[in-house]
Amino acid sequence: MGSDRVIEVIGEDVEDAIAKGLAELGVGPNEVIVEVLEEPSRGMFGLKARPARVRLQLMAARTPPPPTPPEPVAVEPIITQDAPSDEDAEVGKVVLEEILEKLEFRAEVTIRRSPDEHDEDDEDMSSPWVLDVTGSSDLNALIGRRGETLASLQYITRLITSRELQRRANIVVDVDGYKARRMTKLHELAMRMADQAISENRIVSLEPMPPYERRIIHLALRGREDVETASVGEGEMRKVTIVPK
Repeated sequence: MGSDRVIEVIGEDVEDAIAKGLAELGVGPNEVIVEVLEEPSRGMFGLKARPARVRLQLMAARTPPPPTPPEPVAVEPIITQDAPSDEDAEVGKVVLEEILEKLEFRAEVTIRRSPDEHDEDDEDMSSPWVLDVTGSSDLNALIGRRGETLASLQYITRLITSRELQRRANIVVDVDGYKARRMTKLHELAMRMADQAISENRIVSLEPMPPYERRIIHLALRGREDVETASVGEGEMRKVTIVPK
């Protein structure tokens, strides 16, 4: 096997590194063997001290099976919120419930499909399943300062689910509607800072944000013709800049 069929990639986390490797190889997740060489030095409630590093090995091309005669196509039932059938959601829900149980949180996990809940670098992913955590107990501890604990909870849930599925899990975790409320505030912030950039004719830099929040800013201003956005910086210090056109 040639060296061009094996690459090593680093990223902010394991999922990010795998996504970058797949993009570099130009293949899908089912066409590679992934080996995690080094996970980011990140505790559940801490910050990363080093990036993740993975090795992707391109599997040998397979001979496609001979075509089969056409058969009548059955109409698939519509997937509703009450009857999720996606394996990512079902496995992710079980994983998240076990994590919450170990953390001694009395909470309920429900599943919904959302077209808007993406990380910044997930342009190529289909709409993910959202695991909503609700309950009678105080869930603020699961959110943390500026959503940092929630980001860690989502990272752990995705990582375990991905290992169970042996592929990248397409799920997002939200707690007590925090991300929906945060999305509204970030949208308002994006518009206000864009107006400031135009009125003062200068580049405006926002505070460092996680990938999910940076994407909200980008999407909020994508339809404006008077400004453009870009992400600058590395790791935890990566932030959005708003540039007047």
